[in-house]
Amino acid sequence: MMGAEKAELGMEELELEEGGGSPSPSPMTAAGKMQALDFEHIGSLAAVAESLSTGSKWRRALTSVRVVILQAKINVLLPFGPLAVMLHYLSANHQGWVFLFSLIGITPLAERLGYATEQLALYTGPTIGGLLNATFGNATEMIISLYALKNGMIRVVQQSLLGSILSNMLLVLGCAFFAGGLVHPSRDQVFNKASAVVNSGLLLMAVLGLMFPAVLHFTHSEVQYGKSEVSLSRFSSCIMLVAYASYLFFQLKSQRSLYSPIGEEEEVTEDEEEEKEITQGEAICWLFVLTIWISILSGYLVDAIQGASESLNMPVAFISVILLPIVGNAAEHASAIMFAMKDKLDITLGVAIGSSTQISMFVIPFCVVIGWIMGQQMDLNFQLFETATLFITVLVVAFMLQEGTSNYFKGLMLILCYLIVAASFFVHVDPDSTGDNK
Repeated sequence: MMGAEKAELGMEELELEEGGGSPSPSPMTAAGKMQALDFEHIGSLAAVAESLSTGSKWRRALTSVRVVILQAKINVLLPFGPLAVMLHYLSANHQGWVFLFSLIGITPLAERLGYATEQLALYTGPTIGGLLNATFGNATEMIISLYALKNGMIRVVQQSLLGSILSNMLLVLGCAFFAGGLVHPSRDQVFNKASAVVNSGLLLMAVLGLMFPAVLHFTHSEVQYGKSEVSLSRFSSCIMLVAYASYLFFQLKSQRSLYSPIGEEEEVTEDEEEEKEITQGEAICWLFVLTIWISILSGYLVDAIQGASESLNMPVAFISVILLPIVGNAAEHASAIMFAMKDKLDITLGVAIGSSTQISMFVIPFCVVIGWIMGQQMDLNFQLFETATLFITVLVVAFMLQEGTSNYFKGLMLILCYLIVAASFFVHVDPDSTGDNK
């Protein structure tokens, strides 16, 4: 009996070791899982630490420099900026070269400023992005104008801003329509007609604001000669700034559907997501750096305008109205053509016509107010020749946009109109070459 009991006990122990012992590996399995989780946790922390390490930041910074500076072929013109600064201090007899080198050196900076703005716009949405494009696209013109205004070169300010409007409406929009029509020759490209009509109305309001001070001056019907037109200009500038602020509220808040692009917005969003090449913080940093460098070169550019006019045998009016805006509009020119070739005409109009609207309704009145603060007699009397040119240009472009379609022939007509305007300013003698308005 005792042997049988021992045998049974031995069998039970064996069963416990085989069957009942199955829970014994579970602590080992749990420990293994915990160890694996720890390794995964440690690995994720290591990846985060590596991404935040100094080496990773430097690599990201170098990548950003490579994308913004080294990839664009137009940046081969960047050395002309430092050369202009060197020439300015080496010799006072090379103002023509200083002007040309500054002009060439600002061109890639303006284009890169537009690129950084477009990258930032991808993070802000299409409506805010279009406003950013127009604002920073006009940063070059505004900086040049403020430098000229500080030096008392009021006619240069007026003519360069007028030239920016003419360049955007005729040359930039014309080249965009022409390029888009060549890429899509079998059909007319379509854009939002309602948005174009609103912008045309604002441009006509700007012409009205510029016309009355000029008419008041040349008809000698002022209450106080030389003072009434300045007072009227300052009052009209404040009204135009209010109108532009109302337009922004109308565009961004009240009637956003009016400005929605024609076509599927989802496809546009997907395309823009693929185009993100730098981060939002990097785009803001590049905007800051590029704006400072453009400001430095603008000072040398403005100082050399008069000497360049004499050495190059070109009228100051031609330099101010034609040459300066072409450089300042380099960003708008490139982006407008690119979007037109991609059949995104609403963005093209937002860049070209939106930029003209912002200059006429914001930048020009803003310069009048800043001149008021500085004690400069900056007004809206752009002289009869310039005002008539702007009026006819606005009418021509308004007729081109009224159908809501574009093709290469419309673009060609706008380009040819710009050539006529450029030739007219080449033979135009500014009646006031001393820098005063009167």
